[in-house]
Order: sequence, then structure tokens, then C-alpha cells
Amino acid sequence: MVLSKRKSESAVRKRNLIAYTNPESIISEQYRTIRTNLYFINGERKSNTLLITSPGKWEGKSTTASNIAVSMAQQKEKVLLIDGSLRNPSVHHIFKTANNTGLTDILTGKVSFEETVLSSEIGSLDILTSGTIPFNPAELLASEMMKQLLQKVSSLYDIILIDSPPVLEVTDTKILANLSNGVVLVVRKDKTKMESAIESRKVLEYAKSKIVGVILNEKN
Repeated sequence: MVLSKRKSESAVRKRNLIAYTNPESIISEQYRTIRTNLYFINGERKSNTLLITSPGKWEGKSTTASNIAVSMAQQKEKVLLIDGSLRNPSVHHIFKTANNTGLTDILTGKVSFEETVLSSEIGSLDILTSGTIPFNPAELLASEMMKQLLQKVSSLYDIILIDSPPVLEVTDTKILANLSNGVVLVVRKDKTKMESAIESRKVLEYAKSKIVGVILNEKN
């Protein structure tokens, strides 16, 4: 059966941002549990930068990152969600917003953070989309500009979540993991192979990053 475009888009948004559209659901409660667990792990530290990644594609990391961000914002936290997946971004699709400028445009000096950051209108949740798809994503993420940006936003937000590319596919994720205070690995029950999960842990440890949690996603 083929759904109409309007019906299909509505269903996708409902599924992707369930913590916002259906806060009383069991899934939303699970996201709140994840949020609470992350608070316990982080203790009283503020301005933490957490990376959300997965071993491969289609394991639900972007949806997970977005819903955790929504759950945190609903608790009156000031949250920034950054789309660090510069080659294949998706956060702007989930929040149905434009991606004319974003992270890459800040890192190349075309715009400022203040000109680019977007309000999600969900609590105090702001979004920094990926921006123009670059030819040198790894170099941009490893630049001094990226370090300066993270230092700047750390003073503006209670927590920063970065949605990154799959850890086993590109070097970008290792760079972002090294810049973050911790990493949350999302694995999908019916898709992620055990060997991939183990290899992801090794890669992240080699990047000198701290895995603070693993989320088992039962379906996308």
C-alpha cells in the first residue's frame, strides 16, 4: 500500500518525535528513563557534550538523539542538538526545518553561530543543522574552529548532544568522539551484529572517548 505524501510525512514526524507528539506513550517514558540515566552518569556536571552514534546505518541514532534532546528540554534544561553528520544529515528532516546554513557554514567562517542556530520551539531546545555538504568534512570537524565552537556553546547550554555518522563508516565520528565528554552507542536489536558493536567499542576507545551508555533500539 502506498501512502499519500501528506499522510506519510505526518506519520514520520509522529514516529520520529514521539517524545513531543505523544509524551504519555511507553516509548516516551523510555526516553525519559534514558534521560534520567544520563543525568545520573553525568552527576552535577553541566555543559556536557555527548555524542550519539551507532555502528552502522539505519539503527535509529538520529531519532534517538532527537527524542533525548526533546526529553531533556521538557525538563527545563537548555539543550543544543547539533547535526554532526555532515555527509548525510537528517536532523533537519526530523524537525521539519531548513538546512540552508548550519555547522559547516560556521566552520568555514561564512556565518556566526547566532545567525545560524534555530529554535525548535520545544522548551529550550535549539538546533544546529549540518549546513552545506562539504568536500572535506573530516578536516572541518578536526579544525580549531570546531573546538572553539564547542567551547563557546558549552557556556550557553546545559547539555549539547551531537548526532554523528555511524562509527564504523567514516573517520568523522572518531574526531567528534574525541571532542566530546562521552559517547552513547545506539544498537538495533534486529540489525546490529555483535561483531559490529564490539568493533565500535574498540574504535571509540582507540579515539580516547568514554562510552557512557548503550541504547538497545528495538525498531527504527
